[in-house]
Amino acid sequence: MKDQNRTGIFWWGFMLLILPGLVHAYLLMPFPGSQDLNAITVCYYLEKIVNPLRIVGVLLVVWYLFKYYAKNSTKGKIVKAVVLLLCMGSFYFTDIAYKAESMFKETASAKFANGLTNRVPLNFLVIGVINNGVAKAYPVVYLGYHHKVQDQVGEVPVLVTYCTMCRTGRVYSPVINGVKQNFRLVGARHYNAIIEDESTKTWWYQATGNAAVGELKGKQLKELPYEQSTLGAWLQKHPTSVIMQPDKLYTTDYADLKNYDRIQIVDRDSTLKNKDSLIKKSWVIGVIVNGQARAYDWRHLNNKRLLNDELDHSSLLIGIEKDSLTYHAWNSTIKGKTLHFNLDNNGLLTDEETASVWDWDGVCTSGPQKGQQLIKIQAYQEYWRSWKHFHPSTTFWKDGGVTESEPMAGIY
Repeated sequence: MKDQNRTGIFWWGFMLLILPGLVHAYLLMPFPGSQDLNAITVCYYLEKIVNPLRIVGVLLVVWYLFKYYAKNSTKGKIVKAVVLLLCMGSFYFTDIAYKAESMFKETASAKFANGLTNRVPLNFLVIGVINNGVAKAYPVVYLGYHHKVQDQVGEVPVLVTYCTMCRTGRVYSPVINGVKQNFRLVGARHYNAIIEDESTKTWWYQATGNAAVGELKGKQLKELPYEQSTLGAWLQKHPTSVIMQPDKLYTTDYADLKNYDRIQIVDRDSTLKNKDSLIKKSWVIGVIVNGQARAYDWRHLNNKRLLNDELDHSSLLIGIEKDSLTYHAWNSTIKGKTLHFNLDNNGLLTDEETASVWDWDGVCTSGPQKGQQLIKIQAYQEYWRSWKHFHPSTTFWKDGGVTESEPMAGIY
């Protein structure tokens, strides 16, 4: 009995060394089933105690090895030696191989080029930001690996983010309570990246800017406007923009996202007979007006190119440009009058009410409305699974009308 109790010291130490770290890694990375659990609070506090528990585990194991290891049989010594080697492997697994900030490193110093010296292909998708007349474009294939770039645009600090698990970008102010913060990538919950600010150690959802757990729980990061478009479309509207260039240290990682923007899973899946099926990774455009959320089926909207809609008594115009990647959302009311739009033979917007012609920046270029500009509405491209999770009361549009909810098919 005494030998069993002594052996128990070793095994308790072993479990404290590996189990907390393994559970923490499982919950914060997209392993099967992990992201569907409501466990962000558990993750947050577990992270704080993983290392203290390991220290206790080390003390128990060292005590056992010092006091009792020599009394083990040869078999017992071999088993315990192998177990300790497994511990080392576990540390590599939880603290390096599957630790978000180790897997997806932020570029140390983002470099930019103007349109003349730029090396980024014009058909790449970018997140575009403008402040104080300064325009910058951040290619999604680079952001998708880094997850975030902390920068300044027009002397305004910005936190430019992109999460490939939910297929959405967001731009936030990194200033919290008057203090500019540095953020680290923690991991993911509900297939969305979690970031932590340096001062309060609060965890924030990338897709909403909502503080999920920590000192500032319930607060929101200030969202900054941005556009998602091809680089070519962005430069056409903002020719003096500078463009973030690839960091040579991460060339292989960028290559893993090749063609990330081009083809939906629903179109690649040969087993899915009905391509109109809504699956978890179907692309949608999401908008929020006065707290009311609506999602638009990307495939159906891309076929129409232009949609006149209304949400919470506000008139909307949603459009996708000819490149099938650049999208826009505007309030289509001018001087208290709602305008309805079509595409002319040149692919430009024309309103039915005055036959004025508008460009894809929402500016009227000819006709009675010349010089007027539609007010932009922030819109997001996102996987349906993510949009529905973070906006559970969203309505859904696809060709044929608006529904209160839409079931998901498939497993993706």
